[in-house]
Amino acid sequence: MSAARDYPPPPDLISGRVAWVFGDDFDIDLVIGVENIKSYDAEFLRGKVMQAYDPTFADRVRPGDVIVGGRNFGYGHPHYPPMVALRDLGIAAVLAESFSPGFWRGETYNGMPLLAVPGISTAVTTGDAVSVDWRTAAVTLADGSPLHGTPPSDRVVRVIEAGGSLKLLLAEHSRV
Repeated sequence: MSAARDYPPPPDLISGRVAWVFGDDFDIDLVIGVENIKSYDAEFLRGKVMQAYDPTFADRVRPGDVIVGGRNFGYGHPHYPPMVALRDLGIAAVLAESFSPGFWRGETYNGMPLLAVPGISTAVTTGDAVSVDWRTAAVTLADGSPLHGTPPSDRVVRVIEAGGSLKLLLAEHSRV
């Protein structure tokens, strides 16, 4: 089994497209199928990602794209492989109305910008261009109109900038 890849922190301004819009109460495990949640092999997961929804998903996602969710995005058990698969394809952030606490905690730990942005799930459709300043939770839609979410705390910004909690803790420990 391959180890999960190391993902760099996102750029200050994420410019891409909406790769997919999920509804409310979406279980993140469904991105790769529950039967695949024990794999961290990015190549294997690439062949499973979004097969139940859009078999062309992996071929059309580009680095800098984002996914969008409704309320309580990521509910269920906070397994990491679905986000490993999405990151491997280039997903740079997740924007949602709100997040399941376990998912938010786990993915923030891994350095993924997760932004609660009221109105995002109805303001965009798959394929729309978006620009995201993840530090301020400012989203600019394709028509230039803005949406504003809840900015991450200073600590969460440091976690994301470091590429995850473990990297931040190691860096802080090396300074002691």
